[in-house]
Amino acid sequence: MEISATLATVIVIVIVLALIFLGCPIFLSLGVSGVIGILITRGIVGLAQSPAMMFAQLDNFVLVAAPLYILMGEVLFITGIGRDLYEAFSRWLHWLPGGLAVASIFACAAFGAMSGVSIVAVAVIGVMAVPEMLKRGYDPSVAAGSVTAAGALAMLIPPSLLFILYGAEAHVSVARLFIGGIIPGIVLAIMMSIYVVIRVILKPDLAPRIAERITWKARFGSLSRVWPAVVLIVLVLGTIYTGVCTPTESAGIGAAGSYIIAAAVYRAVNWKTLRATLTATMRITGMICIIVACAMAFGQFLNTVRIPEILVEFCVGVPWPRVGVFLLLMFFLIILGMFIDGASMVIVTTPILLPAIIALGYDPLWYGIILVLNLEMAVITPPVGLNLYTMKSITEDIDMGQIIRGILPYVGIEFACLLIFIFSPQLTLWLPGLMG
Repeated sequence: MEISATLATVIVIVIVLALIFLGCPIFLSLGVSGVIGILITRGIVGLAQSPAMMFAQLDNFVLVAAPLYILMGEVLFITGIGRDLYEAFSRWLHWLPGGLAVASIFACAAFGAMSGVSIVAVAVIGVMAVPEMLKRGYDPSVAAGSVTAAGALAMLIPPSLLFILYGAEAHVSVARLFIGGIIPGIVLAIMMSIYVVIRVILKPDLAPRIAERITWKARFGSLSRVWPAVVLIVLVLGTIYTGVCTPTESAGIGAAGSYIIAAAVYRAVNWKTLRATLTATMRITGMICIIVACAMAFGQFLNTVRIPEILVEFCVGVPWPRVGVFLLLMFFLIILGMFIDGASMVIVTTPILLPAIIALGYDPLWYGIILVLNLEMAVITPPVGLNLYTMKSITEDIDMGQIIRGILPYVGIEFACLLIFIFSPQLTLWLPGLMG
């Protein structure tokens, strides 16, 4: 019996949603529903072609950068570089209302410029910053919220794993995506810091001032320990921006440089740590590859039933201003991000939404930066926000309710930042435009 495309679409959507809400891993939900969809629309012949298409999707040189940047983040995790960053920022910013929380935000941003993985930034900075803030009398929601939200900056500030995945899916320059993420990342970090300062000014009990005086000698002394971070950032981003290296080549430089710094500066490399970093990298890389392959099967079904084409026709045909249609798509992504992790969102939604974005007249490079900025909210919103669970795993003194209460204002801040860059595309594309 032949099944219509509409009925097949309904069946597959019901299956994928049911599997997600039952708690199945996203790769399994996409893979099972995609295979069923291909089977009922194209039969055994179509199903037999899927493995070759999955392999072709993974056979992409851009994706080689992903495990290298993940490895760099894992190596930095075992060093004391996060502690040194936090100490330097806390000594320079202690005079501000809520200074330790502001220091946490900028330390997460700096660490994100070396790792590209948000949960690593939360774990590295949070394990030092949160206990210190609690010891100083900070409100638990202020302490947890600042680190949990700022950890997401690693997704936006290059090198970013999500930019690599989007570049591979959309065939957009990863180097330009990396450079384009710098200004939104800095602006978002500043907006978060301004929120903390204003909130503490209005309610000083949330973050008592630090009584002891920190000398200028101590401040400049803390800078002497952050030079490895500066060197690594310059090595990775500098070589990309100047055109000396591709993002994949700079990833290799960053991974090698992180091992050299871990061994020579922090004396943190031995057979145990070497095995641990390589094992963690292989595990995360394997997970990403499985998601990419299964998303390919799901995307193959969607192309069979013409979902991208239907969406393009709807977006072009609806009698709204194009920015109104775009905001509707952004709202859809925000809701979807509450249930699906950022990497899966990029892989699944890009083939579906990008044709509509292009049809509306938007630049794919600009959309990639806006997409990742949107997904900043995905990692901090329940029920699937990975940063929330990472924060809970590193502290026993703060419950999940306090973490969520602390994070909710930052969702609003990130949404406001998203609107700024939606309505100011020239601000987003200024730095990539300088690359020539």
